[in-house]
Amino acid sequence: MEVKQFQAESKRLLDLMIHSIYTHKEIFLRELISNASDAIDKLHYRSLTEENVKVDSAAFEIRIDLDKEARTLTISDNGCGMTKEELESNLGVIAKSGSLAFKQENEAKEDIDIIGQFGVGFYSAFMVSDKVTVISRPYGSDTAYKWESEGADGYTIEECQKDSYGTTIILHILENREEEDYDEYLDSYRIQGIVKKYSDYIRYPIKMMVEKSRPKEGSEGEYETYTEEVTVNSMVPIWRKTKAEVTEDDYNQFYKEKFFDFTDPARVIRSSTEGTATYTALLFIPARTPFDYYTKEYEKGLQLYANGVLIMEKCADLLPDYFSFVKGLVDSQDLSLNISREMLQHDRQLKIIASRLEKKIKSELLSMQQNDREKYDAFFKNFGLQLKFGVYNDYGTHKELLKDLLEFYSSAEKKLVTLKEYVERMKEDQKFIYYACGDTVEKIDRLPQTELVKDKGYEILYLTENVDEFALKVLHEFDGKEFKSVSAGDLGFEETEEEKKEDEAQEKESRELFTFMGEALAGKVKAVRASKRLKSHPVCLSSDGELSLEMEKVLNAMPTDEKVKAERVLEINEGHPIFATLTRLYETDKEKLKDYAALLYDQALLIEGFPIEDPVAYSNLVCSLMADQ
Repeated sequence: MEVKQFQAESKRLLDLMIHSIYTHKEIFLRELISNASDAIDKLHYRSLTEENVKVDSAAFEIRIDLDKEARTLTISDNGCGMTKEELESNLGVIAKSGSLAFKQENEAKEDIDIIGQFGVGFYSAFMVSDKVTVISRPYGSDTAYKWESEGADGYTIEECQKDSYGTTIILHILENREEEDYDEYLDSYRIQGIVKKYSDYIRYPIKMMVEKSRPKEGSEGEYETYTEEVTVNSMVPIWRKTKAEVTEDDYNQFYKEKFFDFTDPARVIRSSTEGTATYTALLFIPARTPFDYYTKEYEKGLQLYANGVLIMEKCADLLPDYFSFVKGLVDSQDLSLNISREMLQHDRQLKIIASRLEKKIKSELLSMQQNDREKYDAFFKNFGLQLKFGVYNDYGTHKELLKDLLEFYSSAEKKLVTLKEYVERMKEDQKFIYYACGDTVEKIDRLPQTELVKDKGYEILYLTENVDEFALKVLHEFDGKEFKSVSAGDLGFEETEEEKKEDEAQEKESRELFTFMGEALAGKVKAVRASKRLKSHPVCLSSDGELSLEMEKVLNAMPTDEKVKAERVLEINEGHPIFATLTRLYETDKEKLKDYAALLYDQALLIEGFPIEDPVAYSNLVCSLMADQ
C-alpha cells in the first residue's frame, strides 16, 4: 500500500507539535474528545437544517475503550464522520482544521459552538502512541475508510468496513521509557480522572466500561469483580444551570470538591454577560485562609473553560493580586486561544472579562459588608491584609477601588469599622482621621500618645499590621478628611489665644532646658519639646516629617543594608512631677540631668516598641539613680 507524505509540513513540524506545543501529555485525550464532540455537533446541526438528515440526538455519545494486552486506547463517536477526501484534507495536512472551516461556512448563524479550530489537536495523539488508526464512515454513506500513520514518515488510506457512521480513533500506546510511564494511559481510573479534569462538561455522554466490585452471592466477606458501562462526565456544568436548578448545598459541594476545601465558601458569586465578551463565571470567596496563601508557593488564578472544556487550570490574568483569594472558573467562547489551546493570547476580550469580574467581586464584597457584617468581618480578618497591600501597591493605582472595603479596629467601637463609618461618627470640630500603630490592640490602647486624642472624644483607628500605615499614607484622605497619626508632630488641635500665650511663655522658660537635653542625647533626637499630647505619662516619642516611627520599624526590619531613621522628637510632659525634677537638676546638677535625659529617651523607646541601644548601660543607670535616692 502506498505511504503518502504529509502535504504541508515536514517531520520537523510534526515533531514540534508532538514535543513542544503541549505542556502535559494527558492533553491528548482532551483534544480527541473535543474533536469527537465537534463531529457530533456538526451532525446535530445538519439534522436541524437538512430534511434528509434524520438522527436521534438522544443517542449521541462518545466512547472510550481500553485494551491493556493490545496496548490500545480507542475513542469513538457517532458524529458526522469523514469521507476519504476529508481524511486526506483534515488529517493529511497538518494544521488544517475541518472544525474551523465548518464554523467559517456557518459564521452568520448563531448557536454554533465548535471547540477545535486549529487542526493540530489530533496530532497530540502521537505524544503517547507510536501508531494512530482512524476509521471513519460519513453519515449517509455505506463506505468507510481507514487512515493510519506511525508519525512524520507519512500515512496510508484504504477502504474498510464499519458498522455505523461516525469515527473511531485507535491509539497504540507507547511502551514505558526510562522517565515516562505510558501505562497510565491504559489505566481506567487514570483515564476517568483526565476526562473529569478536562472534559467533564462536554455536552454528550462519554461512556466507558469500568471494573467494579460487589459482595459475592452466597459467601460472607468475599467480593467479585464485574464490568459496567458508566458515563464518566457530568455533561451539564453547574454554572450553566439556572439559579432555580441549583441549591446552596449544590454550590457548596461543588466548591469543596473542585477546589479541595473542607469548609463551605463564605460567598458564591455568579456572573454572566453577553456582548463584547460573552462569558459565564462562578466564583467563590473562601471562608478561611488557605495554608499557603501568604507564601510564594500560592498560585492565584481562575479555571478557564472554552465551551465547557478546561483550557487553563489557573488563569492568573483574570484576577488582580488584591483579589487573588477568589477561587472559581470562567467559561467563554470568545477568547482567542493559541494553537495548543493551553494558553490564552492576551487579547481585548480577556481584559474586558477581567475588568468586569473585578467590579463584580467588589460589588459582592460590599454587599456582604452591608448585609452580613459578621461574615464580612471574618472575611476581612482572613484576607484584609491582601486588600491593604492592594491599596499600597502600584503607587496607589487601585486605592479608589479598594478604600471602601478596608476595615480597622476602632478605639470607640471596640471592633472593626470601615472608613466610611468612622467619618460618619466624626465630631463637628474634628479635622482629621486619627490612627495609632503598634503590635497589638492592647499595646496601642496603652500608648501615651493616645491620651489627649481620647480625652477630646475622638475615635482612633488602631493599626496592627505592617502595611497599615503605608496604605493610609497612599490613601492620604477619605471623604475629604486627612489621616493623622497620634504620634505626628502636630495633632491639628485648635488652641485659644490664651492657651497660645501660655504655651509661648512656658516654652520660653523651658527652652534652655530642652536644648541642653537635646544636646546631651547627641543626635539621637531632632529635638526635645514640651508635649501637648501627654496628660498622665511623663514622656513619649513623636516624629516630624513623612517618615513615622512605625514606618521606620517596618522598613528597617526588611533584609536590606539600607536603614532609615525618622526625625525623632522626645516629648516631655510639663504637668508631670518629673518636669520639676528636670528643672531643678538644670540649675543644680547638669551631669545628672544628662543621665535623666538618657533614661527618659530609653523609656520612650521601650514604650514605642524600639530596642534600646545598650541594655546594660540602661540597667546600670537605673540602679545608679535608685541608689542616689
